[in-house]
Amino acid sequence: MELKGVHHLSAITADAKKNLHFYTNVMGLRLVKKTVNQDDTSVYHLFYGDERGNPGTELTFFEIPMAAANKPGTSSISATSLRVPNNEALQYWKNRLDKHGIKHEEMAERGGRNSIAFQDFEGQRLVLVSDETDRGVPGGTPWEKAPVPQAYGITGLGPVKLTVQNANPTANVLTNVMGFRKKGSYSPEHQGQPEIIVYETGEGGSGAEIHIEERPDLPLERQGRGGVHHVAFRVEDAEELEKWIQHIDKAGLPNSGFVERYYFRSLYFREPNGILFEIATDGPGFDGDEDLEHLGESLALPPYLEPQREHIEAALKPLDYYPNK
Repeated sequence: MELKGVHHLSAITADAKKNLHFYTNVMGLRLVKKTVNQDDTSVYHLFYGDERGNPGTELTFFEIPMAAANKPGTSSISATSLRVPNNEALQYWKNRLDKHGIKHEEMAERGGRNSIAFQDFEGQRLVLVSDETDRGVPGGTPWEKAPVPQAYGITGLGPVKLTVQNANPTANVLTNVMGFRKKGSYSPEHQGQPEIIVYETGEGGSGAEIHIEERPDLPLERQGRGGVHHVAFRVEDAEELEKWIQHIDKAGLPNSGFVERYYFRSLYFREPNGILFEIATDGPGFDGDEDLEHLGESLALPPYLEPQREHIEAALKPLDYYPNK
């Protein structure tokens, strides 16, 4: 029983329309599912990914229109990495960010990989990371119709950074409960702070790493627009998920039990520093209710929400999605 890597990461936006423009037309991701937050159907839940939204490539956003700005701090998912194929692609992205007037840091090494840190229009903390020397969980295939050349496109999610006041309890859950292995460490961006510790699972590599930053000097994060809600980890299917539910129960961690999300099945729980973790199945995937060629072009609802379609659509503002425009 082993987690395969990062499945998806879900963040918060206050403006679905601007979010859609940024992540498709600027970042070149494909909108693979336009749906609603199943726990609050009055707001959008947008899923971006590779050509078909393969697990490990999915970056998702809940729209909370009145959300205040995120206040960074501890007990948080403090950086989301996006994988690109190599250093040449990273240079392309440096030029692209400049072209779009997006401020970014200079290219730097993080955990043995070249990377560029920047933020989206709401302060979402993102890091483009090169797979030039990477081995491990393979990335996905960028959508050929994206505005970014396929050779340079984002291939999936890379290392996810957690910022906590005390690293030991989180590390204990990662290693002794979730089966991660300690891989190494690297120097933080802030001088005088402890080394950032790297943990990996499954085949390892960029798509299967968690980086823990210990910052006892920071206040707790106040989550809002530009913040991250949770990170999910991959398991093969519902049968394996049930084993994980039993395992998490035995570990004494309060959890959601089995949750049906239609596009995948899930389990939710919080690690000791309060960060929300999810374990999610690789399937069924996003092409079960929409043709692969037309993913994300219309509002998709799972069967159990379909009877409420008229009410749900009436509460949503149209997004007017026109790919590549």
